[in-house]
Amino acid sequence: MLRETTFYLSRVLGKKVFTKAGNLIGTLADIAVNFEAAMPQVAALILKSGHKEVIADYINFSVTEEKGQYSFQCTDLIICSSLPENTLMLKKYVLDRQLVDINGRKLVRVNDLRLAVMSAGTFLVAVDVGFEGFMRRLGVAKPLKSLLGLFNIAMPGKFILWDEVETVDIGHAGIKLNKPYSKLETLHVSDLADILEDMDIKMQAEVFSSLDDEKAADVLEELETEAQITVLESLSVEKAADLLEMMPADEVADILEEMEEEKAEELLLEMERESSDEIRELMEYEDNEVGSIMTTDFIAYKVSMTVSDVITELRRLKPEPSSIYYLYIVDEKERLTATVSLRDLVVSEPDTKIDEIMNTKMIYVKDTDEIEEIGDIISKYNLLAVPVVDKDMELLGMVVIDDIVYNLLRARRRKI
Repeated sequence: MLRETTFYLSRVLGKKVFTKAGNLIGTLADIAVNFEAAMPQVAALILKSGHKEVIADYINFSVTEEKGQYSFQCTDLIICSSLPENTLMLKKYVLDRQLVDINGRKLVRVNDLRLAVMSAGTFLVAVDVGFEGFMRRLGVAKPLKSLLGLFNIAMPGKFILWDEVETVDIGHAGIKLNKPYSKLETLHVSDLADILEDMDIKMQAEVFSSLDDEKAADVLEELETEAQITVLESLSVEKAADLLEMMPADEVADILEEMEEEKAEELLLEMERESSDEIRELMEYEDNEVGSIMTTDFIAYKVSMTVSDVITELRRLKPEPSSIYYLYIVDEKERLTATVSLRDLVVSEPDTKIDEIMNTKMIYVKDTDEIEEIGDIISKYNLLAVPVVDKDMELLGMVVIDDIVYNLLRARRRKI
């Protein structure tokens, strides 16, 4: 048996398989690999003999090499009635399929697979996603390499270690693994959203449904509007409503406004009353009004509180970073009266009253003001967020600089 050598799947498929005595068993139709092992290990060979296929346990097989050609030999053939649990056929379910390159954070196509023969067995070690792998499949890699060599041109090749990829294009083929998509959980939600947008609808729905609710809500927020709608429509109404409730109300309003009215209403009715009422109010604003892009996730305190009171409350709430660019001070009728910066809060003594450090000379906008006005205000006063009030000065929400940038980019895309 060969030790610590490698071969390509494309080079052994269709090859004849013999016993040690030289008797023909059949031709190699596929290789089944156990994906639940620490390193994916060959568990069985699918052999074609005449018009039928048999599953042969790999335990008594070895790999031989002669003049650069690899083949399998068997000392004692063991036929299995079915594939071992948690195995996947490489040709049928991996070759020519799409995988996620975890480090490259993108979808790649499998042109070939590299296996390694070691003392402990034969293992799947790498994916060939380069041009050389594609040419190898066509059987012209060697002559093309020689031809390019005459001009000092190297044939581009690219390998990715199996540890650095995630299989995603198998679920809708009926294959279920014990730990699906665990590597995807390590990706940033923005990268994961980009990858999902490149998937077909079936794959997209399957991968998204495998995420836990918190991750799924974060990814949903990062998707482009068209992908958001596609994903939501692939979910049950109950599941979709639960995820939307975990997202900022202004983001949800933007999504629902792009959906069919009947579907949007169905989701709103499924949501908690408080959440749906908040979203409905945001959806009533015109597209060019400040209220249409404001977030209602803001933090407001009474003027009677101390610095220690506020910090204790912040620790309890654990708000998102964008929610604490500024803290807002309101009176007993929830009217905006002042602002406090996080910096002033942190450097002040714990027993300091809020009215000693608050700023009553506020910059604010009305909910019915035009969006274009906010950009000028943020630029002029170098602000990260602007509070939004109604005609009676009641604090309704705030607009953060991220939403301004997103709105400008969306308007530009619409023009294009």
